[in-house]
Amino acid sequence: MSRPQETVGGSGGTFGASAGTSGASAGISGASGAFGGETGETGEIGEIGEIGEITISTDGLPEWLGPVVRAAKTVEPEQLSRFLPPDSGGRASAVLILFGDGGGTDGGTDGAVTPAAGRATARTGGAGARAANGHRPELLLMERAGTLRSHAGQPSFPGGALDPEDGDPRTVGPLRAALREAWEETGLDPSGVQIFGVLPQLYIPVSGFVVTPVLGWWRTPSPVGPVDPAETARVFTVPVAELTDPANRAVTTHPSGHKGPAFLVRDALVWGFTAGVIDRLLHFSGWERPWDRTKHVPLDWSA
Repeated sequence: MSRPQETVGGSGGTFGASAGTSGASAGISGASGAFGGETGETGEIGEIGEIGEITISTDGLPEWLGPVVRAAKTVEPEQLSRFLPPDSGGRASAVLILFGDGGGTDGGTDGAVTPAAGRATARTGGAGARAANGHRPELLLMERAGTLRSHAGQPSFPGGALDPEDGDPRTVGPLRAALREAWEETGLDPSGVQIFGVLPQLYIPVSGFVVTPVLGWWRTPSPVGPVDPAETARVFTVPVAELTDPANRAVTTHPSGHKGPAFLVRDALVWGFTAGVIDRLLHFSGWERPWDRTKHVPLDWSA
């Protein structure tokens, strides 16, 4: 499977929106734009799960996801990145940005995430995201195997290039691809995922990928872990509270010279495309806390 190559984001890099930019007046909505309406397009997903169709829906989401839904409906592409897709060309791909409430998964560092009801709630530290039921909002990430020739050991969202069977890249193709790649890489059961929106497509010049970030709610958590250890070292969840904690924020520099945001969480340095998307989501969802933008960490950082 082909994956979007990571590039460094943040101010002056791939994700160059300034901290003061507001998405409130923007008019682009993933759910009501290319995907044809808030209820979205539908289509069979095939062999990867027992769900008959894919639908974009915000019905029944937890209240704390409201800011993310609003951000997805209002943010403009230019507010996410200074690199926008070309008028033609580029390889269509998608990533799955999967939110859970922390009550159904236990994200350790042993390479797998398993159901674990009743886990104690961590202190949010003002992250702006404590679920009403006391659980902690979190994101699903994976770490590439350290033996890979490209981006070894780098954390990322599940995702990759669209396959022909995924369908039209202008409608359901990215939705299918995001779920399929997550299933192939982590064993995620797609039937437990509710897609509630998409962000504007982003462009990665170094690889030519046109990436659609697909937003999902992990309504019914399932066990996940590395499907192919040769490609994936571990699968883990990160509480939103840890991502917003100023102590875990930093800036890193790609060998190309681009500077971008980074997160030091769960014994990992999250940087590049993944960190850039997280940074902008936190900002436009109103969850971002002031952090030291002069704090710099090298890419060879280790816990």
